[in-house]
Amino acid sequence: MMNTTPSMADLATFALVVQHQGFRQAARASGQSASALSESMRRLENQLGIRLLVRTTRSVTPTEAGTLLLGRLRPALNEVASALDVLNDLRDSPRGTLKLNVPVSAARFFLQDIVNRFMQAYPEILVEIVVDNNFVDVVASGCDAGVRYGERLEQDMIAVPIGPRVERFAVAASPDYLKRRGTPAHPRDLLEHACMRGRFLSGTIYAWEFERDGQKLSLEPTGPLIVTPTVSDLSISAAIAGHGIIYLFEEWLKPYMTSGQLQPILEDWWPSFPGPFLYYSGRRHLPAPLRAFVDFIQARN
Repeated sequence: MMNTTPSMADLATFALVVQHQGFRQAARASGQSASALSESMRRLENQLGIRLLVRTTRSVTPTEAGTLLLGRLRPALNEVASALDVLNDLRDSPRGTLKLNVPVSAARFFLQDIVNRFMQAYPEILVEIVVDNNFVDVVASGCDAGVRYGERLEQDMIAVPIGPRVERFAVAASPDYLKRRGTPAHPRDLLEHACMRGRFLSGTIYAWEFERDGQKLSLEPTGPLIVTPTVSDLSISAAIAGHGIIYLFEEWLKPYMTSGQLQPILEDWWPSFPGPFLYYSGRRHLPAPLRAFVDFIQARN
């Protein structure tokens, strides 16, 4: 007689496919083949006698039954993972996967040294970095923790300082552009200039903020180019070519200002802001790889 009780592996596969919205994406994340995951889902749906997924050529989404099952299933899977993770406490060095969701600025400017040193200290931990400038629910996205700036953290998250504690936005343009168009003496002068703007994936074009002697300004200049923050090098290239003025992290622009390709402007108006935080949920068991990373970061502070 055929066993009609679903296996834990098939249930975990279902949660994984929903999380990644497709078999190929889930296969890449799990190291399994897409065909094996598809067969696992076929077996699960046959055993339960109900359709759990709606499959299209572009995505995979849960049916109403799938959504109900997933809501009850996720806490149970988390408990199983937590139970298995207890064994990490018996090892000399923890093992497992640490998955972090970080903005491009963190991946580019300060996370490299931290990750390199962490991997040296914990060679049995696999580190996976997801670069994403949007704020995400790290638990729902399948990540253990994220890196974001203070104003974008949810109140129920635990936040640990990571990276530089103070950063600045800088404004610069090529010498050729400033020779042709003149050098702005006040932030409001930027409204008469061509500016390289940025748009979040949410669709919002972010304003340029300035501060001096307690006075704060927020402007929305115009210009010939708009890019998402993940491809800011395009804006830098356009600014170097003389197409307009750029507003970006000081660390991002510093090499080009040092080389003379870009000239800093309005320096006394550059706003500073607190550095980023490592954030994670305080409402769940802390997996050993994440616990090791948090301890590692706190020891550096």
